[in-house]
Amino acid sequence: MTPFLSAAPRVRLVNAFARPFDGVVAAARTCYSPKGIVTPEDVGADAVADPAERTRRLARRDALARDVYLAGHHTTFQHAHVQFTLENVSRQLVWSFLHAHPHYNSEQTSQRYVEVRPGTFAVPPLAGEALEVYREACERQTDAYRRLGDLLLPVAARAFYATFRGRESQPARWEKAIRKRALEVARYVLPLATFTTLYHTVSAVTLFRYRRLAATFDAPTEQRIVVEAMSDALLAHDPSYATVLEEPIPLEATPEFAVAERLFGGPRPERPGDASFRERFDASLGGRISRLVDRKMRNEELLAEAVREVVGISAEALPDDEAIALAIDPAKNPLLGEALNLTDHGKLARALHHPSYTFRKRLSHTADSQDQRHRTTPASRPTLHAYLSDEPDYVTPMLLSEPGEAKALYDETMARTWESIARLRALGVPDEFRAYLLPNAVALRFTESADLAGLRHKLAMRLCFNAQEEIWRASLDEAEQVREVEPRIGRWLLPPCGLRARAGAKPVCPEGERFCGVLVWKKDLSAYRRLF
Repeated sequence: MTPFLSAAPRVRLVNAFARPFDGVVAAARTCYSPKGIVTPEDVGADAVADPAERTRRLARRDALARDVYLAGHHTTFQHAHVQFTLENVSRQLVWSFLHAHPHYNSEQTSQRYVEVRPGTFAVPPLAGEALEVYREACERQTDAYRRLGDLLLPVAARAFYATFRGRESQPARWEKAIRKRALEVARYVLPLATFTTLYHTVSAVTLFRYRRLAATFDAPTEQRIVVEAMSDALLAHDPSYATVLEEPIPLEATPEFAVAERLFGGPRPERPGDASFRERFDASLGGRISRLVDRKMRNEELLAEAVREVVGISAEALPDDEAIALAIDPAKNPLLGEALNLTDHGKLARALHHPSYTFRKRLSHTADSQDQRHRTTPASRPTLHAYLSDEPDYVTPMLLSEPGEAKALYDETMARTWESIARLRALGVPDEFRAYLLPNAVALRFTESADLAGLRHKLAMRLCFNAQEEIWRASLDEAEQVREVEPRIGRWLLPPCGLRARAGAKPVCPEGERFCGVLVWKKDLSAYRRLF
């Protein structure tokens, strides 16, 4: 596997169970043990002096592990978790692979709050003119990020002080906050190649899945490098995992490869994206970022019926309106005003899992990187090969909506970025590597579904006025549409301050010094307005 020309990914296993593999087998044996709990010490052979007995015990352990694994009883492997730190990995890898499924936990360096340093981007194994074009594009995007950060400072300051009345008298105190707002928007020009760092914790079975599917779209080379390093770290900690660790599925055996080969003659057809698809998709949104396209026909009635089933009471004694309020109105169910998401722990709140909704949406890569962290609202996100068009296709943040030097620089950077992507196509560079040049602003189009429990939690986070502007607008779209078609449910899709005020929790705003400056909890959803 050809290494990248940039700094190699740094993968460190920083925390793990002491005897994870023995613990897996001990959990499996406990299921069938008449004596009760089987311990890792019972499974392992560390204390066994006799070589023959040691060999017998380990063979029994490994045979059971293989049987459990092959039978698909993978919950036993979920007991043991491993915590990694990852450095020198691209934003593209994180979005397309590490955060593309629900079974993980990550804490990642934020581009909203941490300034990106020059030169911190992945460089794939290119040479000659292609390498020159690639490096120049990344450096141009990074330079535009720095310049935009400066140009947007006065714009961000005006918006900030218009929101936070009275703070103009202490400009030094708020200088950093305003700078962060400017950089939050400036980051839209950065390439997906930009490095990030993160803590990443997974169960052993999730790492098994990483290994099997490492060679998949959109970044198979980088994925293989990182996943192999993670696998090697696990095996160094506990070599017994080699008993069940499978080799990766070849890229050619994946369904995405088969589709690309059938339709385009290969997985890397080096073709421009489908403009007609983009135009039709965008037209279907009707001017929204996120559009409600499907839902269960009886969501409100279904929720009411589920609530009555929980409490064991008839519709005559508990009409639909009252039943729905018991489940989703924080005044009736104060658990919904807690900082903890207690939806799955309160019996009435579990009724929220039955209603469901489907949205079609268009988000930038940077906004979707936040949206995808809401793992209870799963989406069918695209492969970025389909977005390597010859024409710029990007989202413009609100702070850049007005004509001026900053907007001109933004649009120019986008145009030149796509010119570089097209140039690399002409030079025969595979889609996998060209995609690293796509900016954070690239527009992604996909469908996302959620039950009411997942949707309610996401909106409780993202309707906060401190949420990133683009995902906030998408969330407002979703809340407004649910309220329109299902008002008895939609009226309770609120930001955290609205939920806490209704539940009687103090303080109403949980953000402390980050308070947005607006008494949002006193406003109706229809009156929500943000400057940035």
